[in-house]
Amino acid sequence: MKWIEWAVVGVLIFFPFATINQIDVELMRQTMLLELRYDAALDAAVDAAAQALITNADQQHESRYESVKRVAVNREEALTAFYRTLYANFGISGDPVAQGVLNRYIPVIVVIGYDGFYVYAEDEWTDRNGQTVMAPAWGTKRPYAYTDSSGNSYSFTLDEQVLVYAAATRSWHEGFRRDIQAEANIPLLRDAALFNEVRRSTIVGAIQDELSYRINKHNEVALRNGLSYTFTLPSIPLEEWHNTIADVGVVAFMQGIPMGRKEYNNYALGGSRVMKQTEIVGAMKDNMKVYYRRSCPYSYPIEETFASEKAAAQQGYMPLSCSSF
Repeated sequence: MKWIEWAVVGVLIFFPFATINQIDVELMRQTMLLELRYDAALDAAVDAAAQALITNADQQHESRYESVKRVAVNREEALTAFYRTLYANFGISGDPVAQGVLNRYIPVIVVIGYDGFYVYAEDEWTDRNGQTVMAPAWGTKRPYAYTDSSGNSYSFTLDEQVLVYAAATRSWHEGFRRDIQAEANIPLLRDAALFNEVRRSTIVGAIQDELSYRINKHNEVALRNGLSYTFTLPSIPLEEWHNTIADVGVVAFMQGIPMGRKEYNNYALGGSRVMKQTEIVGAMKDNMKVYYRRSCPYSYPIEETFASEKAAAQQGYMPLSCSSF
């Protein structure tokens, strides 16, 4: 057989493989582009929800805070902003059927509040007519609760404000850690570093446990509705969790959307810190209480943070200018 005939045979053999490979490459490219589009849509929806979280249509009840992190969250406004933005980015703003289908791939949404968190997920209850209803709904607020080995109970917040039950004296104490450590006489309150480590792990653990429960419940509902995909709680790095619980915010999951040869599975975290004013820091300079802007290059031990200079002054802190450095 002549070499040209061998060449023709080779082309005939390898051409189908080359074609299949080209199709696979194009499919992978389209899948990656689609995944990027879904990522952008989910991120935008969570960011919109986080920004709407601390707004209120009633100006007399506008979100306020005593400390930088103590804000009144508006769950309904955040939820509306989330779905409105998500539907717009998916191009289904005017299609309630497509919206209903997409909703099935969102197992849970979490709103992280100052002293507890809320979960929006599929739930079951009995209405006033005695009928069983299955629909997405807000659960009750879940506190950041912790009990130590001595029986002392704590209700943590996103900062060092804490409600403590001292088992030894059977007494309740509430306030910033540094202010109640002497009267409560509990070792954990005297160790700022350990206190914050326990506080963060308690908050993250409480949210993760509730998420696992809600996603498992969603799997039961999805199975009854014909979805074969198994929803799972993604592995979120601890650093991301710590950044998320630094402020009130929103966490949303989107899973199981068919996308080529695989399913889309991702989450998005959004905080409301972009809406906040410049943070004022209260610190101890020698034995004097001083306050200054967070951007000032001081390294004095920080006692607490404030939303304004006036709030810091009311707590007995003296102003310290950045120019004094």
